[in-house]
Amino acid sequence: MSDPCGQPIGWVLVVFGFLGQALFSARFLVQWIASERKKESVVPIHFWYFSIGGGLTLLIYAILRLDPVFIVGQAAGLLVYGRNLYLIWRKRELAASHGA
Repeated sequence: MSDPCGQPIGWVLVVFGFLGQALFSARFLVQWIASERKKESVVPIHFWYFSIGGGLTLLIYAILRLDPVFIVGQAAGLLVYGRNLYLIWRKRELAASHGA
């Protein structure tokens, strides 16, 4: 197998890409389980950690594949995931500082 530029793609890179996809997909399982436990739709913090782990792994994979569409998509997603974690952490810090 080779990329569009004719460079050989090692099996290590393919496994790395599948690992990223598995991490990214696991976030849906985490969200589903959390929602079933609460009997309502929830997005647990672990959803965002899996999003960042999978998104970062897939971004590295996309960079190594030199795929600009995939690079832009994953980079943009990482900004959203990071912002959500920041908002969660900030809310927790504010609650802790107010004794809640």
